[in-house]
Amino acid sequence: MQPASRRSSRDWVVDTVMFLLAAAFGVYMSAERLQTASLPDPAWLFDVDQIAGAAGCAALWLRRRFPVELAVVLVALSTFSEIVAGPMLAALFTVAVHRPPRTSMPVFALSLGGAALYVVIRPEAGMSPLGLFLFGAAIQGAAAGWGLFVHHRRRLVASQRDRAARVETEARLRAEQAQHLAREAIAREMHDVLGHRLSLLSVHAGALEFHPGAHPDDIARAAKVIRESAHQALQDLREVIGVLRAPVGELPQPTIADIKELAAESGRAGMRVDLCEEVTGTVPDGEGRTAYRIVQEALTNARKHAPGAPVRVHLTGMPGRGLTVEVCNAAPDPAAPPGAGSGQGLIGLGERVALVGGRLEHGPAAAGGWRLAAWLPWPA
Repeated sequence: MQPASRRSSRDWVVDTVMFLLAAAFGVYMSAERLQTASLPDPAWLFDVDQIAGAAGCAALWLRRRFPVELAVVLVALSTFSEIVAGPMLAALFTVAVHRPPRTSMPVFALSLGGAALYVVIRPEAGMSPLGLFLFGAAIQGAAAGWGLFVHHRRRLVASQRDRAARVETEARLRAEQAQHLAREAIAREMHDVLGHRLSLLSVHAGALEFHPGAHPDDIARAAKVIRESAHQALQDLREVIGVLRAPVGELPQPTIADIKELAAESGRAGMRVDLCEEVTGTVPDGEGRTAYRIVQEALTNARKHAPGAPVRVHLTGMPGRGLTVEVCNAAPDPAAPPGAGSGQGLIGLGERVALVGGRLEHGPAAAGGWRLAAWLPWPA
């Protein structure tokens, strides 16, 4: 039994129409019997038929709450009452609509048995029992079939709604995942861009702190680098933040050709950078961008952990053999204060290289220096 629920306006209209149709059928059958004087034998059965029909019509208001129970009772009454046939058809339709076929089909089969008993109990003059049975079975089959059609149509609509809800949920999850990946990409860009600029600030600010008596020209030069680096860092930050709402592909992306400017910028900041390029062919954008980030991170780490040490950048490669990026720095000056780092830059760098199918190596080099090398695939 389903829990009782408040009827909607549509439910009230449908229930009222069902009741009126069943009542109209009963009135018509009673009037037809009286007009043709074809009352059943014995005569008191006609009075019982009227009472059963009226009770069946009134019971239709319970068809939503007790559909199966009501149908079984009305089928039992239909074995001798012809007026209750109207409410019984409405009950068959209701069971077929609101219950699965494994429930509605047995009830329909039971109604066929009731029709067979009716033919035996109340045969009609001038009509064969088989013809009467087939006529009743056809009408009952039409009611049950219509109900099954409505039942399956409602299930189809419900499944389509569920499918649409699942599709919407999956689309939302994919959008959230894409947004998460975009945020990760933006975070890496901000780390790479700002880490490089801020390391320049740190180096020159540290030099001013540990050499307060330096020549005024050196102090002015360091202050100029600090000012320019701070200004450029703000510009880079504005550029990245300005495209936060744009697709990730529209973020400003460097190429391998920008490594020369990167090395020159570090040289203007006081680093000794030796750049050697032995690259044949045009490097794909993805691999070139990754190579740029590798050199950028290596120069940033060299400024932090080996200030004043010379750095050598070596780029080699050609289509079909891959692109090799190697950055080595000598041992740091013992008098220079080493910088602190969390290692997150190398972790992010390893993820970048892995995304393009490359390999990354880093570790101590000879004579106390540090070596960072990567191999990136370069299709022929």
